[in-house]
Amino acid sequence: MGASLLTAFALMLIIEGILPFVAPAAWRETFLRLASMADGQIRFIGLTSMLAGVLLLFVLS
Repeated sequence: MGASLLTAFALMLIIEGILPFVAPAAWRETFLRLASMADGQIRFIGLTSMLAGVLLLFVLS
């Protein structure tokens, strides 16, 4: 279980690092837009992301 969790964390870091590496200007613009959003909008994005991840886990297992 621990190895799987570390593997998942490593893959998350790789995926998160792709956009800033490939297109730093686009990443910066996206980050600035995100920083100007209201808390409720950011929470909705986070909730949607978590639900998509849970759904993906159920589909893959």
